[in-house]
Amino acid sequence: MSKIAHYLQEHLVGEVSASPEVRRHFAHDASVLRLAPAIVVYPRNENDVRKTASFCWQLAERGRPMPLTARGGGSDTSGAALGAGILLVFPAHMNKILELDPKKETIIVEPGATYDKLEQTLYTHGLFLPPYPASHQYATIGGGIANNSIGEKSVKYGATSDYVERLRVVLANGEVIETRPLNKRELNRKLGLSSFEGDVYRTLDRLIEDNAELIGQLKSITSAPRSSVGYNMASVKTKKGFDLTPLFAGAQGTLGVITEATMKVVPHNPLTRLAMVSFERLEDLHDALPKILQLKPSICDMINKAAIDQVRRINPHQLDNVLAAPEAEIHLFVEFDDRKVSDQKSAIKNLGKIVDRAGAQCMVAEELEDHEKLHKVRESVATILTEPHGQTKAVPIAEDISVPVEHLVDFLVQASKIYQAAGMAPAAWGQAGDGVVRMHPMFDIGQTGDRQKMFKLADSLYAAALKLGGSLSAANGEGRMRAPYMVYMFGEELQKLMREVKATFDPHSILNPGVKTATREEVRALLRSDYHLAHRHEHLPRS
Repeated sequence: MSKIAHYLQEHLVGEVSASPEVRRHFAHDASVLRLAPAIVVYPRNENDVRKTASFCWQLAERGRPMPLTARGGGSDTSGAALGAGILLVFPAHMNKILELDPKKETIIVEPGATYDKLEQTLYTHGLFLPPYPASHQYATIGGGIANNSIGEKSVKYGATSDYVERLRVVLANGEVIETRPLNKRELNRKLGLSSFEGDVYRTLDRLIEDNAELIGQLKSITSAPRSSVGYNMASVKTKKGFDLTPLFAGAQGTLGVITEATMKVVPHNPLTRLAMVSFERLEDLHDALPKILQLKPSICDMINKAAIDQVRRINPHQLDNVLAAPEAEIHLFVEFDDRKVSDQKSAIKNLGKIVDRAGAQCMVAEELEDHEKLHKVRESVATILTEPHGQTKAVPIAEDISVPVEHLVDFLVQASKIYQAAGMAPAAWGQAGDGVVRMHPMFDIGQTGDRQKMFKLADSLYAAALKLGGSLSAANGEGRMRAPYMVYMFGEELQKLMREVKATFDPHSILNPGVKTATREEVRALLRSDYHLAHRHEHLPRS
């Protein structure tokens, strides 16, 4: 091991490794990038994290910066779970559920706990955390907060940031802070601290006061219902008080390292009604979707004909006898989880009326076998993600775009034209109720020509989304992959303010450097020579 690894192992309870094999394993996340860490640390407690951050800070003050990156399940597609310095891997030890209060409906967890583990505990108490991502079998809570994740239930229940009540965070210099809403007296106490925490509060308070008009523009930049980019400055100082928590939700580990989270949870109803609505024409979805959303569904996902056709080309018999309308242009999966069975039945009846007026078909899952058929169609997307054609594979490029729901059909039409012009199948799926579109084009990223096409495709899709008032990322943050495009969304002034926020928390730029600030040249330099999800085959990879 290196001298640094030896030094850290001497002072930490958790394990430290500089093994080439370990470093190779953590050189990838679910993005198309590759960046091997110098050292991997498996912290056992908050003190390990604090000591590691303090060590990196001291090195930086001596002119020898060592980057520090927090990592959960590695399901990030934006390249935010990669770092060239020390990688803190949380699932190994800091994966505990520390406290559950069913009456107050709150849970306290460590960042390495997976959504799957959380669900198993919460379900036994009739509760759940709604914004779980599709990768919930292995995605961690820390990663979900860092990316402000959404999931299939977000159309009704909202994003992760809506459920984070307070956090424990290790700052860049190793100080530990707790974030929660502060009243005026408590804020003044923070402003008077002589510590680094006090510096953070003073600088941030000044930035918010001096840039109030600019920060006000944040809410008007996108009219998409879901957006997880930049830093949520608009929610820090409100009439209710001052709270740093919204800044860390979506910060992707660039402002501090989360070591504990107190989350709100809500009652869970496992008995739901599920239907698949198949539209023969894409334009019929335009008028029907707003009416469907008025029924308050708990899920409103979609998959288009191009995706279905791609699945059938890969595996011709996978969807036999499960599609009532195989030639439909787009399929919606609509679920209702109202507490009363009568309310669910009423919603399904009203859904049927909307579908009839739109000239679409509706298959309601009455029996368990019907539910399984509909889930089989929804999860068929995994076939696209995992089945290669030689070196050509489905890659996560411009795959987390969101647009206003009223412009969803417009975007799908434009995206289809962009893909067809590139000679590619416009396979799309996502959360229609939130205007979220996911598309994984087929490329061999080891080929220069395919790399060029890949970035050209991303340029066109992002431009189309921004023109319609959309966001470049609904739930995965900008990371490294989307960072070069953020100036087109925010403009120079807001980008400058975001950099000042970063510098406030991380003056030496040691916390996940490059994430949210990478240039095109830096992204190109980090591209893998091939892409695969081999480390996820024990699960069903979902986008």
